[in-house]
Amino acid sequence: MAEKVWTDVPKVLTVAGSDSSGGAGVQADLKTLLAHGAYGMSVITALTAQNTTGVLAVQEVTPDFLAAQFRAVFEDIRPDAVKVGMVSSPALIEVIADSLQHDEAQHIVVDPVMVATSGASLLAPEAVQVLTQRLLPLAEVITPNLPELAALTGLTVDGREAMVEAARQLQARLGVSVLAKGGHLAETADDLLLTADGPYWLPAERVDNPDTHGTGCTLSSAIAANLAKGLSLYEAVRQAKAYLTGALRAGLHLGHGSGPLNHAFAISKFHDEDRR
Repeated sequence: MAEKVWTDVPKVLTVAGSDSSGGAGVQADLKTLLAHGAYGMSVITALTAQNTTGVLAVQEVTPDFLAAQFRAVFEDIRPDAVKVGMVSSPALIEVIADSLQHDEAQHIVVDPVMVATSGASLLAPEAVQVLTQRLLPLAEVITPNLPELAALTGLTVDGREAMVEAARQLQARLGVSVLAKGGHLAETADDLLLTADGPYWLPAERVDNPDTHGTGCTLSSAIAANLAKGLSLYEAVRQAKAYLTGALRAGLHLGHGSGPLNHAFAISKFHDEDRR
């Protein structure tokens, strides 16, 4: 039997829940990774029955099964980067942190999904404590939106100056880079990337598209894919933000609620040519 030759393709693991409607979670992550030329793998934290109008039911996996998924991935196809999305159970957060540390995972991007669009908290206080003590410090970069940045710091974050102050406090406490997402700003969608080298503003126009289901998942997965390719953190974030903007502009307009993004917008021209 001929010796296997490994394919030099960026490999990315997403750790997140399954979205049955395909717009967020693992499904959005895998679509994003494919669009970036990366090989995507998944560790499922929960099954969700949801669509563009809301979540009907959630079934978490057990801690033992979660750990088994990590073993299965890292023992065979080691990822070059890892994206971690929503996980609500303290026990599961502990397993994720233990597994990432045991396997010495690299280029970890954590999207700390803590606050729903409605403003409702998605994490119990004990889960927030485990998240901040065990998981967030393992990240190369975390990607909170403004309500999540406020929840993590206790500050009111309502503008650019407040974003810088909150990000600095979070960076000092956790020792990680912070991408403060400005989607909740009034007029623009500017993001702030705070690293050890200083703050970088990434300006962007606000795209007039109500279909924003899965934007956080998409952005963090795109960052992980770019880090797996060897890009610097700044360039990984810059290109990921440009991809997200393109996916919003090209909207699909599916479903009766906040619809999904067009993750395949960059390759849709090939489909258009096929139809001609």
